Amino acid sequence: MTERAPVTDWATDFDHTDPRWTDDPYPIWNELRAAGPVVHTDRFLGCYMPTTFAAVKEISYDTDHFSSRRVIVRNVRSETLQSAPPITSDPPEHKPAKRLLLPPFTPDAVAKLEPRLREICDELIDGFIADKSCDASAAYSKHIPVKTICVMLGIPESDSDRFIQWIHEILELGINDDAVMMKAIQEMSVYFLGHIEKRKQHPTDDLISTLMNARDATGQPLSDIHVLGSLRLLLIAGIDTTWSAIGAALWHLATHPADRARLVAEPELMPTAIEEFLRAYAPVTMAREVMKETTIAGCPVKSNNMVLLSFPAANRDPSVFPDADQVKIDRKENPHVAFGLGIHRCVGSNLARMEMTVAIEQWLKRIPEFRLDPRKRVRWSEGTVRGPRQLPLLFGQPN
Repeated sequence: MTERAPVTDWATDFDHTDPRWTDDPYPIWNELRAAGPVVHTDRFLGCYMPTTFAAVKEISYDTDHFSSRRVIVRNVRSETLQSAPPITSDPPEHKPAKRLLLPPFTPDAVAKLEPRLREICDELIDGFIADKSCDASAAYSKHIPVKTICVMLGIPESDSDRFIQWIHEILELGINDDAVMMKAIQEMSVYFLGHIEKRKQHPTDDLISTLMNARDATGQPLSDIHVLGSLRLLLIAGIDTTWSAIGAALWHLATHPADRARLVAEPELMPTAIEEFLRAYAPVTMAREVMKETTIAGCPVKSNNMVLLSFPAANRDPSVFPDADQVKIDRKENPHVAFGLGIHRCVGSNLARMEMTVAIEQWLKRIPEFRLDPRKRVRWSEGTVRGPRQLPLLFGQPN
């Protein structure tokens, strides 16, 4: 594990793995934004960060100068790239790879999952409601996307602890420890290649078989490596992001009783509230690699550097969102970019919205009164996906 020196000047030496960033990034983003539309650090072998909505948008749409082949900013840039199409694909390969994943994530396809998801949420709540307390991250928000993605991929829910461990090693520990990262990727690859081989002998009606039966632009079946990369993407992107978004929404409602009471009394506000939670607590920061020197928002950007593409910071830009640091569950104009911009806008946005909506609706129906447990600590995840990993809650009115 690489020892990291503490940050002394965020504007010239930022570090998105610093504990202060993990605990409360919002004032740091404001400080970076005041320093300019693009800032740079020598950490991570050189990395830029656009600080404004406009700069994030400009980079997102510029696939000529910025490659998606590396989507995590890390201390090591191995030349052995682990593909996860379409998220790690650039044009022209990107479009056909993404097209293959669209059908299972249409609104109609997602709607078919909703009844089972409501049952899952109620089953989870049944497990702890009598205790009048729980760690909502470990007992609730984590399991919702895990169980959903297991249903979609046709893989055993009993393997969920393995999935969570791989995600932790890839998205958090692996930022500063290449051996941990590669070990997790190797274990995940062996796991999914096993499922691919099983389906060659015994086809199934799930998303793994759907990918195996798909054809590329030339009419040829996808290679096992392509299928494997897409499965890695679906597992990582399908679990950690939604786990984080649900947890952040519950954290907000636990710490803002007026918003919680209003959502209970006015359930018709749920759609705008979900969009506002996505804006204010957007979980996902992506990365790009600078392939050719260019300028962004008038700032020179040199090749062979990485870019920390912070959609969460863009969502807090006061030039686009009035009172950007205030969470308004009835915010009308909300062009947030929690799901990204450009060709890599999240293919699973319909599913994520549905999972968030159902998770919060079922929780509020069963547990309308809750608050943070003051005896215990809230812990947030480190790295490029941010959400509560420990969320101790107490139910009911305080005595």
